[in-house]
Amino acid sequence: MVFRRAKASASSTADPNAMTFGEHLEDLRKRVIWGLMGLLPVAVAALFVGVPVLEFLMAPVQEQLRARGLPASLQATGPGETFGAYLRVSAAMIILVGAPWILYQLWLFVSPGLRATERRITYFLLPLSGTLTVMGLLLMYVYMLPLVLAFFIGFGADIGRQSPTVAALAEGIALPGVPVLPTDPPTPAVGEYWINSDLMQLRFCIAIDGDARRIVGSELVAAPGIQQVYKISEYIKLLTSLGVSFIAGFQTPVVVLLLGWAGILDVSTLTRYRKQAIMVCAIVGSLLTPSDPVSLFFLAIPLYLLFEFGIVLLRWFPPSRIMGKEPADAADD
Repeated sequence: MVFRRAKASASSTADPNAMTFGEHLEDLRKRVIWGLMGLLPVAVAALFVGVPVLEFLMAPVQEQLRARGLPASLQATGPGETFGAYLRVSAAMIILVGAPWILYQLWLFVSPGLRATERRITYFLLPLSGTLTVMGLLLMYVYMLPLVLAFFIGFGADIGRQSPTVAALAEGIALPGVPVLPTDPPTPAVGEYWINSDLMQLRFCIAIDGDARRIVGSELVAAPGIQQVYKISEYIKLLTSLGVSFIAGFQTPVVVLLLGWAGILDVSTLTRYRKQAIMVCAIVGSLLTPSDPVSLFFLAIPLYLLFEFGIVLLRWFPPSRIMGKEPADAADD
């Protein structure tokens, strides 16, 4: 038995592009090796920049915690928890950065056996899918994540907030003054202390047993009812789930185009069921997000807009334009 790399002709003449089963396995082995070799430098780079990227991803939650007067430090409850979060971030970067190379190797393997129509579909959908993936991740990190964190942190911070009693000072008592600075001073003396308003910390300059000066600090909190200290692993899991949700949701135009080109749906059917599409977008948004009103809204609205964008693309690129007959098909007809 042989497998064709190009469309077989109707005649019984041997196809010079035909490949045996063993040749296909050899080609597959070569593509797998090239794919893994291409991922190796990506993996090294991802592990090298994993810590700065982890710090970059921690910035939104730290900013929202400081805005609520809460400690901006994340928590690790196990020895390997921080390292596990670092590996998860590095793995995500390897997948995102290495995906184009893997898809290219897959394309080199399957493209010789595809018809011209199938190639046109791939040339159109792959760049569209990649662009939508990048847009989804940017929207998630820049706009949705800060709003989701503000909702969750604010909701917990406002429950049971403590209200201290205020009374006049007794006679002869004076409060000491502590300087409030937006940054640490450049060369503080041992024993000096101040409040860093950016870090929300009371900072001290100390020296222990003749060691060099060290700056240490204590977190300042605004008397919340519920102390919110988040685990780094849980926060990275939240980021991962939101990222996957937005990547999947932003593929809606691709799905609409595929259903239209396959003849399952057409433009008139899609426009007739717009109300049902809104309900489906809301359901999908609740399933793919933590189900709070903010994240549900910020995924459901883009989903519906992408659904409408898919309809527009289907109008511009109908099946008759994409599925044009090939010369060989026309000759067969």
